[in-house]
Amino acid sequence: MTRRISPFALRITVASLPLLLAACGSVAPKAFTSEEVRSRAAQDVVAMYKDQEPVTAPIDFHEAAARALKYNLDYRLKVMETALSRSLYDASTYEMLPRLVAGAGYSSRNNDSGGTSIGIEDRQVSLRPSTSQERDHSMANLSFSWNALDFGVSYLRAQQKADQVLMADERRRKVIQNVLQDVRNSYWRALGAQKLLGRVDGLLERVNKALERSVEVEKQGLMPQAQILGYQRALLDAVNTLTLRRQDLELARAELRALMSLEPGVNFTLAEQAEVQLPLPPVNMEALERLALEKRPEIMEEWYRKRVTENDIKAAKILLWPNVSFDAGWQYDSNKYNYNSNWVDTGVRVSWNLLKLAQYPALGRAQQAQNETDDMRRLALSMAVLTQVRVGVQRYGLSLQELKFAETSLQVDQRLLKYAQSAAKSHFDSELEVIRTEARALLGEYQRYAAYSNAQAAWGRLYNSVGLDILPDTVQAHDVKTLAQAMKSTTTQWQQTVFQVAK
Repeated sequence: MTRRISPFALRITVASLPLLLAACGSVAPKAFTSEEVRSRAAQDVVAMYKDQEPVTAPIDFHEAAARALKYNLDYRLKVMETALSRSLYDASTYEMLPRLVAGAGYSSRNNDSGGTSIGIEDRQVSLRPSTSQERDHSMANLSFSWNALDFGVSYLRAQQKADQVLMADERRRKVIQNVLQDVRNSYWRALGAQKLLGRVDGLLERVNKALERSVEVEKQGLMPQAQILGYQRALLDAVNTLTLRRQDLELARAELRALMSLEPGVNFTLAEQAEVQLPLPPVNMEALERLALEKRPEIMEEWYRKRVTENDIKAAKILLWPNVSFDAGWQYDSNKYNYNSNWVDTGVRVSWNLLKLAQYPALGRAQQAQNETDDMRRLALSMAVLTQVRVGVQRYGLSLQELKFAETSLQVDQRLLKYAQSAAKSHFDSELEVIRTEARALLGEYQRYAAYSNAQAAWGRLYNSVGLDILPDTVQAHDVKTLAQAMKSTTTQWQQTVFQVAK
């Protein structure tokens, strides 16, 4: 005898049909509309320059570095990656907890569940058809389970996540060091541009006028043609050189603006600060090399990566051992035919896949090979670091020599300019000589600024090659002024301690 389907079961079936039909359909690709693209682009522009402290005063070197560090998108990305790694580590620690699962359900059928039994020997039906289960009944359970192998693997995975947090922090340190290096490369060039751009524009205007006058003098035949052509050649060379140098100066300001993430249209002025006296090149290479091997973020990251790969092999080895699991749970069933509607299940189970033990020798060899590979990778990186330190010291020494030569050349050019100005008369050739000498003096001044910025860049590369941090472990606040002061104190301390020891 059959019975009709219960109303509840019928409602569930009808409600599920739209979902089943929708799953059978196809999903077509849907591109973003032009309006959505424009809206996203506008939002990105707002986000890139959001919450920046306004520029209210001339910017010195350390403030430029602080702004670059605080608002640089690459650095902010690394900070977010570090935060993400910490969140993943926090989440992984909960994987070591046992499982505690609560469940509830409802069961319905359109006829009775039951059966009969027959005798084994005579095959005669011994009982009439019967059931011990209601057609509609509800169930609930709360189960606790703990697995030894799952706990061991989860523990090693949590250690890996912890090491990945440290690796992300080392990458963040490297970004900080690179940001300071880039700012050092651009700031002093931009400061020289600020000092020279106006004078370069004025001299270019004078040179162009002198060039026009030389053409008129040539047409009128007031000077020998060979002489006037020589002056024109000198003036054209000066225009070409000054134009190229002017482009370099403008690019320096643009690069510094990009590093500080200043919004286009925001005017800024660099502080007319005295040039920082550069220290002498270090001579104790052993001390610098040892410090670089201890401080470089890339080496530390590679060392943490070795621990991560070691834990991969350890996790594989754990899975070879016997597994012990413990289960306990409370059960409830509303079936009225049950003698007990509530009961507790407990159990202990031990299992061991003996065939997996054959992997143990291979895993041992893999672990040894992995460790040797990681050590060799770290040694190769260390060798590259030592080479960078040595090259950095040599490059810095050469840049100081170049700076000294540029200063000497500038002094000569300035003396020549004074002589030409004092000896100049009303003659056209004297005026051309003054302009040519003035252009040469201005180019000498530019070369001196370029030599100084190159020396600063070489000093920054040496600083970066050692892997020294520019921020202390803790900063009282994260406003631009506090960050700038912290950077200034840290760099001064490193210079007075580490590099003094290396002398």
